Amino acid sequence: MSLAILFLCPFVGTLLGSAAVYFFHDGIGEKTGKAVTGFAGGVMIAASVWSLLLPAIEQSSYYIAALGFLLGVAFLLLLDTIVPHIHATAEKAEGRASGLSKSSLLMLAVTLHNIPEGMAVGAAAAAAIASDGAISYASALALSLGIALQNFPEGLVVSMPLYKAGKNKGRAFLEGTLSGIVEPIGALVAFIFVSFLSSLLPVLLSFAAGAMFYVVVEELIPEASEGEHSNIGTIGAAIGFALMMLLDGIFG
Repeated sequence: MSLAILFLCPFVGTLLGSAAVYFFHDGIGEKTGKAVTGFAGGVMIAASVWSLLLPAIEQSSYYIAALGFLLGVAFLLLLDTIVPHIHATAEKAEGRASGLSKSSLLMLAVTLHNIPEGMAVGAAAAAAIASDGAISYASALALSLGIALQNFPEGLVVSMPLYKAGKNKGRAFLEGTLSGIVEPIGALVAFIFVSFLSSLLPVLLSFAAGAMFYVVVEELIPEASEGEHSNIGTIGAAIGFALMMLLDGIFG
């Protein structure tokens, strides 16, 4: 049951975000969006450091952790060369993948970006039940909840354009929710993989940290700081970072 909670929390975040299409006809307000996005970015950066990178370093070395981190960044960079990033304009999106609508590209981009987040949860869960207790269950849960928070606006980012493109709310909600189904799958695959090859746990932990770091820098920070009221996103990021740091210190 405890593992199921870890694996499903991020998916529930996407589900709730997609369900917001029933309540927000024009999306969430700009200030609210910046605050939530900044907060999620702060949580994920702190989680990458305390929940993933530091345990990886303790189990191996700075060199292994740095290598895994850069591999995670490279993996997300490769994904962004295949599909446009989440906030690409319609013109860029169509230029990079003709034949697909912008809403379909958004769904594909979010789905692909959710894979490493699921891997992070799975790796953290494996570390939490390992004999050496590299990560506590509370730290793994905090990581899972942080990712769930970030997935809320992503679910809305997918479902709202689908609704505006002409699909009914039920269909928009379903497709937005499905964009997050890869996270529990990715978590389970990573958990099984690490269970059989525990020596690769530090690499997978740091790989997930690098992938999450890329998403924050590429997607969340620009969205939280563009246009007016950028200070709201900055404050949200600071609060999210501090809260995640405190949670890991208290429960880790």
